[in-house]
Amino acid sequence: MNDLQNLKDIAPMADKPKGSSEPVDPIAADYDEGKRFIGNGNLSQAAMSLHNALLGYEEKGDKAGIANASNQLGHVCLAKNDFVGAENHYQRAWDLCEELGDPMSLFELNKRFVQVNRGLKNYDKAIKLCFDILDVYQGNNDPRGTVGILETLAEVYIDADSVEKAADTFRTIASIHRNFKHESIADTFEQKAKDILKG
Repeated sequence: MNDLQNLKDIAPMADKPKGSSEPVDPIAADYDEGKRFIGNGNLSQAAMSLHNALLGYEEKGDKAGIANASNQLGHVCLAKNDFVGAENHYQRAWDLCEELGDPMSLFELNKRFVQVNRGLKNYDKAIKLCFDILDVYQGNNDPRGTVGILETLAEVYIDADSVEKAADTFRTIASIHRNFKHESIADTFEQKAKDILKG
């Protein structure tokens, strides 16, 4: 089943096709406006628009819409360093995406849960999530994704004062870059490993 949509694509969009005389769905308009406000860094306005969209989707019983609005509200909370609020919104989106059978969205949400758990200083949980994500990237033979999540993992190890593990992770990233003949990038990560061990 590969016809599932990404979380950001599930909800109907407010933009109407050119030449369409149909009225714009006000709930979708609130949702799109909220996303635009996030992009502009206007978090208070984003929260208001997305909250209105969420209420509209709840009234309609639109689970995909609720998941999308909850996901975006999670982004707003994360941007405000409100990690508990972010966790609550992302968890609601997670539960709905699980119910809707949307593995791609669950995968994307896992990345957000890494950020949330780092913010909450739940380092063990953040590390476990990094390894879960790493398994998916390696299973899909995705070196770019693998390197990206390993960088995040190294940062979590640094946050958790596990510098030896962070250094090992940087050396792993260096070896992946060497396999692709990215020598100067590999050297940079080798140096990062040395630097953090020096303190």
